[in-house]
Amino acid sequence: MNVQPLVDTFGRKHDYLRISLTERCNLRCVYCMPEQGIELKPGSSYMQKDEVIAIASEFVRLGVRKIRLTGGEPLVRKDAAEIIRALSGMGVELAITTNAVLVDQFVDVFEECGIRALNVSIDTFNPERMKSIVRRDYAERILRNIEMLQKRNFKLKLNAVLVKGMNDDELIDFIEYTRHRNVEFRFIEFMPFDGNKWDKSRCVSYEDILNAARNVYGEKVTRQIDGPNDTARHFRVDGFAGSFAVISSITNPFCDTCNRLRLTADGKMRNCLFSGAETDLLAALRNGEALEPLIRKSVEKKKAIRAGYEPSDDNADVPSDINQRAMVAIGG
Repeated sequence: MNVQPLVDTFGRKHDYLRISLTERCNLRCVYCMPEQGIELKPGSSYMQKDEVIAIASEFVRLGVRKIRLTGGEPLVRKDAAEIIRALSGMGVELAITTNAVLVDQFVDVFEECGIRALNVSIDTFNPERMKSIVRRDYAERILRNIEMLQKRNFKLKLNAVLVKGMNDDELIDFIEYTRHRNVEFRFIEFMPFDGNKWDKSRCVSYEDILNAARNVYGEKVTRQIDGPNDTARHFRVDGFAGSFAVISSITNPFCDTCNRLRLTADGKMRNCLFSGAETDLLAALRNGEALEPLIRKSVEKKKAIRAGYEPSDDNADVPSDINQRAMVAIGG
């Protein structure tokens, strides 16, 4: 029997699910983790391995064709390898976003499960600055693991959250990194989440990034073709082995082609990163309820742009009507 795809009221088909495996992380990035940390719930509040697989299976039945594992840091979960192996057998494209601290311990699992592309978060190449941004001393290990992944021919997207006064002075260094390396460096605008002291004045906008690149490389900065559901706008400096891209959720959103849904580590479905509304799929699963009606109802409620949120120039912190979670508790 044919199953109707997950389509919202704006005609967007949703076939991409991001699953957060854990709220725990081995880093404490300032834009993601509140300075005081977050309150961790009892272990029973989170999806167990079989529950992750069961909920993911339902989304796959409803047309999801790509699953990305996030966190926290997904690889700190003790049964991460078991979950990766199980999901790799579902016939979907499986991807992972990681901070690379532990990838050397999982690289064989990735290759075994057919994972050849990774998104790696890295906001600076300066070890001392990295220590201040992530509040941990893993710079040497992270950089070594990134080099290892390149040598093993993984397709890498390196993600940097740009914040004025924090790391925006490295923008050209990041682009230069792609001169001889076939990687994509992606610049992500600073976004508002609980506890990260967001201020729009600290955002490095889409326009800021392009102006900085063109001031150095001029007409050699060329626009590339984006995929039909890409969140990033892609560019290349002529003659460079790699490329760069901009994910501009605040100043130049990409919502009209969004095909993404999210599942938090405690089993809540979100239809948008900016949404404060959640649907408790884990409780429904444990109660023996059908998940499909809940999933479809959530998709139907998806708003046209950023869960209806429009940032104003005087937002000094996270507005009370959007995220009530820190980024680490939603999933990267």
